[in-house]
Amino acid sequence: MITYQIERRSGVATYMQIVLQTRQALRLGVLAPGDKLPTAKEVVETAAINPHTVLKAYRELEREGLVELQPGRGTFVRRGLGTAGTASHAPLRAELTAWLHKAEEAGLDAEDAAALFDACRAEVFAAAGTPRTGPARH
Repeated sequence: MITYQIERRSGVATYMQIVLQTRQALRLGVLAPGDKLPTAKEVVETAAINPHTVLKAYRELEREGLVELQPGRGTFVRRGLGTAGTASHAPLRAELTAWLHKAEEAGLDAEDAAALFDACRAEVFAAAGTPRTGPARH
């Protein structure tokens, strides 16, 4: 099950942080079709946020066709976003983790490293002709 981490100083609306973290979990295969999302009450207890914020996020995810709200049962994942063979991403993840350790050793903080990654990602995918879909982190 996913646990939402709310960054109050991020400048990103709380409901959108839930949406973005859910999308990321779907893309990475942490969540799969049929999985149940935490209840609004569970999110409120762990993240100390308003239940209406959670419901707003879940409605947005439902509007996108990613989840299905089943009254009395909960909110369930309808479809994933990950590519086939997410497990094959392990070597890339290891390389990226090593790069992040090097960035930290070079004095970059998390935001600096994310900005550098985002800039390089934009360059690589623009050169490859792949449309940029927005920031990779949130």
